[in-house]
Amino acid sequence: MYKYLDKVNHPKDIKSMDFNELDILAKDIRKFLVRSLSKTGGHLSSNLGIVELTLALHKVFDSPKDKIIWDVGHQSYVHKILTGRKDNFKNLRKFKGLSGFPKESESEHDIFDTGHSSTSISIGQGICCARDIKNEKFNVISVIGDGSITGGMALEGLNHIGYTQTKMIVILNDNEMSIDKNVGAMSNHLSSLIKNSTISKVKDEFEKILSISKSGELLLKTATEVKESIKSKFNHQECDFFKSLGISYYGPIDGHNIKELVSMLEFVKDKNGPVLLHIITEKGKGYRPASNEPDKYHGVSSFDIKTGVRESTEKSISNVVGEKLSKMANDNKNIVAVTAAMPSGTGLNIFSKNHPNRYFDVGIAEQHATTFCAGLAKNNMKPYFAVYSTFLQRAYDQIIHDVCITKKAVTFLIDRAGIVGNDGETHQGIFDLSYLNSIPNIFVMAPKDTKELELMMDLSLEINAPVAIRYPRGSSYHLGIGEYNKLEIGKYEVLSNGEDTLILAIGIMVKHSLKAKGILMNENINPTIVNARFLKPIDETLLFDLIRKHKNIVTIEDNVLTGGFSDRINKFIIDNNLDINILNLGIKEEFIEHGSVDEIYDMIGLSPEKISESIKNFVNKTKISKDL
Repeated sequence: MYKYLDKVNHPKDIKSMDFNELDILAKDIRKFLVRSLSKTGGHLSSNLGIVELTLALHKVFDSPKDKIIWDVGHQSYVHKILTGRKDNFKNLRKFKGLSGFPKESESEHDIFDTGHSSTSISIGQGICCARDIKNEKFNVISVIGDGSITGGMALEGLNHIGYTQTKMIVILNDNEMSIDKNVGAMSNHLSSLIKNSTISKVKDEFEKILSISKSGELLLKTATEVKESIKSKFNHQECDFFKSLGISYYGPIDGHNIKELVSMLEFVKDKNGPVLLHIITEKGKGYRPASNEPDKYHGVSSFDIKTGVRESTEKSISNVVGEKLSKMANDNKNIVAVTAAMPSGTGLNIFSKNHPNRYFDVGIAEQHATTFCAGLAKNNMKPYFAVYSTFLQRAYDQIIHDVCITKKAVTFLIDRAGIVGNDGETHQGIFDLSYLNSIPNIFVMAPKDTKELELMMDLSLEINAPVAIRYPRGSSYHLGIGEYNKLEIGKYEVLSNGEDTLILAIGIMVKHSLKAKGILMNENINPTIVNARFLKPIDETLLFDLIRKHKNIVTIEDNVLTGGFSDRINKFIIDNNLDINILNLGIKEEFIEHGSVDEIYDMIGLSPEKISESIKNFVNKTKISKDL
């Protein structure tokens, strides 16, 4: 099927290949990626763009002795193919299958687990310093994207390696994209380097043409002077930023020219001190639909190769948020939307089109985004920061110090809360209820469905304090049970009355609990179902009344049990000396691997079937205990 790929199972297999063979291998790999990911889904466009660079890295360096660190890890598919895992791609991102990110437990060639951005330089610096203390000899190469290098942590790492003059190589893979189009001064600076390099190359070609004839000598002299003038104005400046940090800069280099890449990597690998090699690549290269719309093909589900990715007919919860916030902003001129490089993922691309002057993409910088929102709120704006649960973790200090201590009216729209599925441990949003629960001055809520989410967004406008609304990944859904009127702060909702057993569920677990009740009814167990939509504050009045009427209470949350919703309810019961049997259902204090959302819910005991089974055993156990 492939001319060379079938023969490659280890980096050593490409060492003896010439550049023509490597070019053919690159085409093989692109065909493999498109064919494989069309069946499994995954990160396509970023990996299509990094094929030649990955081949050059493994041609020049000796993995795993030499350490190649990937940032962000979703661009490591080609690396996985070259390190003996291509046969496992049929199970990519599937339950118990190949991870979509580097995993130390998966291969010795995966030097570090990476799922979030901007970490590779710090990791590399740490490995280098340990190497030097131990007098070891190997190279460390941190591969970072032009989106990731804008993150504060990456800049901190650059500052440190420039200060210590650590011998290491930073590869800046510049495709002018992260997930969406890059923004910010750093992105503009990198773009200017590319443009200036292009100007210089054009002048070189112009000189070659003019030098053919003597009649062109005068024009040649003029062109040379123009070139030197341009170089003095631009090319000198293009190194200033990195030079000022003490880092040797080389580039920009054509990231799809293997010969040029290998030559430059051979040149810099023996350099003392830190080196930054600026590589220009095309995201989606080799598959026209992905090349034309790289953002659309960043992360894909299965698709038809000929027709490409088709837009889903189902509206996502994220898009509902974007539309709702945009409508709210039509009536309230103080509303401002903020994203950290995730406009399409959070639905804020909709807001940006309708209210461009009140929309801010700050780049991959969740800490800055949070404090930026605090500053907006200080000057009487109403900021909404839409962010994935897993990424908001990176701004924990700013939530406490800059938003909650000062009681700024910032609303966090926490997308991808709970189980997100195929991206695995680094992306599951299972800690937000816990890390927000202990912070004073913030209201925290989670809707039962998309319609209630919109009501919570309306309510947030009325609250002059920090607010967090967390909601799951997936398609918009409407349960059609309960009332959909204006919400009151901290008021729960009884969805279904029953006997003996009280179920308090929050967020998407309300949906699972209602399904579980249907199963339990067949076992003659008829629980009361409550939509406990507020983590903070809790509905103490309703809780007192319901606990007096029930013998058993079950809390259900798609969050770690430690410090989360169950802890808040348990404390209420203990503080008020209430006598009731308690069962807490949630996620154990552990990291959750990748797989489909339904498979994971079943594995951790939070599918409707597993919930009903746990409640049945709990109820029967309490009956036996009472009889004894």
